[in-house]
Amino acid sequence: MQSRTLARELALLILGQISDRASATAPSADTSLEVVLQQAQASLVEHVREALDRSADELQRAQQELLDSELQEAGGERLPRVRQHLQTGLGLGEQAINRLSASLELPRLLLLADQDGVRRDALARAAAVLRGRASIDGRLDAVMEGWRLTRLPRIDRDILRLAVVDLETFATPPAVACNEAVELANRYSDEQGRRMINGVLRRFTTAKV
Repeated sequence: MQSRTLARELALLILGQISDRASATAPSADTSLEVVLQQAQASLVEHVREALDRSADELQRAQQELLDSELQEAGGERLPRVRQHLQTGLGLGEQAINRLSASLELPRLLLLADQDGVRRDALARAAAVLRGRASIDGRLDAVMEGWRLTRLPRIDRDILRLAVVDLETFATPPAVACNEAVELANRYSDEQGRRMINGVLRRFTTAKV
């Protein structure tokens, strides 16, 4: 894995440790790799827990809808809702599995990388997102087409924010920035998240041309 790819991933996990509502700063430039790794692993654990909790809620709703449908003559009308709850619950389960897999792989990847360079790059990317978060969010909202950034899962929002920073601060070619964002979504999101991220970034890059 290239150092920049790993730095993006670490930056994503660092951002997950910082409040999405209040103004905040990234860890300082002299933060050790051990601290960055601890933050990344803590963020992954929290994301896994959140995804599993939401998945359990959706599956419980599906179960309740099925039980209710058995008690009503027109129970078939509930089947679309059952299907939606099941799809959502399974998608969240996929997120949890992906994030758990990433948490197990992260220490090995760090050992293979240029650790000091990865740390500096990850911190710089996280700091760039935090400095421009309000502006970035506003411009992403402008291309969401009837959707709001705040309605996306936190990790999907941060993937989009990092892609904007890639484009505007780190001069990454649009095709590379979009591909890297989709790869992060492959590891940390689900199919719906991947489609959303890909579509938003296509519109965002087209609007900038």
